[in-house]
Amino acid sequence: MSSLYSDPTLERHFRGHRDTVTSVDFSCTMKQIATGSSDSCVMIWNMKPQTRAYRFDGHKDAVTSVHFSPSGHLVASASRDKSVRLWVPSLKAESTVFKAHTATVRSVSFSGDGQSLVTASDDKTVKVWTVHRQKFLFSLNQHINWVRCARFSPDDRLIVSTSDDKTIKLWDKNSRECIHSFYEYAGYSNHVDFHPSGTCIAAASTDNSVKVWDIRSHKMLQHYQVHSGIVNSLSFHPAGNFLITASSDSTVKVLDLLEGKLLYTLHGHQGPVTCVAFSKNGEYFASGGNDEQLLVWKTNFDAAEFGDGTGQQHRSRSGTRAPTAHITVSSEPAQRSQVRTRNTDAMSGASEVSRPDTVPRSHSRNGNLSRLGRSQTHGKPSIASSTSNAHPPYTAPLPSHPQESASEGGLTSTLEHIIGQLDILTQTVSILEQRLTLTEDKLKECLENQMELSARLQSRDEA
Repeated sequence: MSSLYSDPTLERHFRGHRDTVTSVDFSCTMKQIATGSSDSCVMIWNMKPQTRAYRFDGHKDAVTSVHFSPSGHLVASASRDKSVRLWVPSLKAESTVFKAHTATVRSVSFSGDGQSLVTASDDKTVKVWTVHRQKFLFSLNQHINWVRCARFSPDDRLIVSTSDDKTIKLWDKNSRECIHSFYEYAGYSNHVDFHPSGTCIAAASTDNSVKVWDIRSHKMLQHYQVHSGIVNSLSFHPAGNFLITASSDSTVKVLDLLEGKLLYTLHGHQGPVTCVAFSKNGEYFASGGNDEQLLVWKTNFDAAEFGDGTGQQHRSRSGTRAPTAHITVSSEPAQRSQVRTRNTDAMSGASEVSRPDTVPRSHSRNGNLSRLGRSQTHGKPSIASSTSNAHPPYTAPLPSHPQESASEGGLTSTLEHIIGQLDILTQTVSILEQRLTLTEDKLKECLENQMELSARLQSRDEA
């Protein structure tokens, strides 16, 4: 089936930022692309050729995240200057400032209905805001380290957040309670997002891997070890069949979630790739990096599996499909020479598409395997699945060692208890900090009153 895919092609590349491009998002109309950068600017790029871009200056420090509202009439941006801004993406560059965080704001995202914003910050909180009233609503406070990213679920009932405390937390928006914590044992996640079906989440990790969890069973479904550097960002295709990832190894990778395999490796950036995003219809995706470039790619591969360009119609009828099998995919960096490369129809000669060679299923070392139960050797992606027809069901996705799985439950409960105790300590410290702040404010007020009284007495004596 992989031979039916059409390769992605580089359609446009934009230059204008003076530092790393940290975030990218498409408008719903596909006419505009928003980017944020470490140069403290937000830029709005027009997909129409020979149309000038808008540069928005307002933040006083690096812009860490940008996101279009569902209607495309607003752009939200987060910054190291501790603020969030709402922009009207037009020449006037009008903006409104939101302030409630006490440290760098790492991410900002609109809810599906466009009525709310969720932000994540180095002040260890996730905050929810109302857009139209432009007010802070409430905080989610159980993380004990910087919060890197927060997103609403497609139905807006849940919020997912990831932190340097090595947890990914799932929150109920209405009750404001943490309903589950997923644990990262090696690194921490830089980025997290919901699958379009709302039943899964994917996380981009500093341990060079991408993990997909089922939020209903709380089990890991897929584990991709295909990058040789930190994974900085990811984005689901709107149909839910594909996932793109951006890494510090200078590559963008396309993962086929239904087959559980690495589909493409894209080489276009010079240096780390920091952000990536699919367009709202999946026809394009964009990537930004340390090289100050924004690359816009034509997807192509998403319609191939439906044939004759009818992919969008089929997807709208069948809905999104979530990954269901327990799959581990790995690709050894030292053996990447066995991956063939070919140039794309690109504007930049340095851009390449790499696609893993495939072995016919009937010629596998272990005989016939099911679609998801394939195993390839010699440095190619290796896949182990619970749906294999040739082997017994694979029931222990991660960790894969039997002796470790027996103690995993006890270890998890112990960690949950420790996290719970640390949460209590954090909340206690937070209360003490608030009281200390109030005390300092009162003391400052008393000193000011005393100085004012002394000044009055002195002036009276002089008179």
